[in-house]
Amino acid sequence: MTRICIIVPAYNEQDRITDTLETYINFFAVEPKGRRYEVDFLVVLNGCTDNTRVVVEKLCEKHPNILLYEIKQAGKGVAIKTGFEQALEGPYNLIGFVDADMATSPSQFLALIQNMGNADGVIASRYMPGARTIPERPWIKRWGSRFFYENLVALLFGIHYYDYQCGAKLFKRSVIVAIVPHLTVTQWAFDVELLYWCKKLGFFIKELPSVWHDKAGSKLKIFGSGLPMLIALFKLRYRIGKDAKK
Repeated sequence: MTRICIIVPAYNEQDRITDTLETYINFFAVEPKGRRYEVDFLVVLNGCTDNTRVVVEKLCEKHPNILLYEIKQAGKGVAIKTGFEQALEGPYNLIGFVDADMATSPSQFLALIQNMGNADGVIASRYMPGARTIPERPWIKRWGSRFFYENLVALLFGIHYYDYQCGAKLFKRSVIVAIVPHLTVTQWAFDVELLYWCKKLGFFIKELPSVWHDKAGSKLKIFGSGLPMLIALFKLRYRIGKDAKK
């Protein structure tokens, strides 16, 4: 039996997280292929100001495989790193994360598990051939990613993927043990830093086309997020270069 910890970073998700967690739990309970795995869900609250904690506590009473951890600092990056650290205290073979809005369905996350094979990790992609987004993403968002962001990341960090930011990734335990001490980004560019260290440390990460359901209420906006993301990338490149000179 493969034991898996799926981290769910949650920032003010009181209205969506119940549906996400119960859908995932029910799927892995009844799906024949899913029953090959023992899955726990670690919800990491980060800087919540709504009733997400109360909602998740009620779910924990109902489902023993939902775990709860809270930090005061907001930020997806710090939430996932904290989740990684907590997961390493458990007996998990595979450790990953998924967004709380269920843009990635349980069946699509199962595909990551089933396609691990000899890879060290598998990441979902919204943009590689064979992937779909429902509804189709605005052309300006895809254009910005394809012709600018992806090329910039490749130039600065020497890594090449169709999609760095998709919120569904899964790794073998050995990967998490190795990369956690290096993770510093608390918010923007966290995924890039994670994938950079995977390559730097010699891990093979497979990219898998996925079906992505774009959800209303996303924390990442088409306009307004571009500049902070670029600043975060250059700060990360500077910090990595500075550390390499020590």
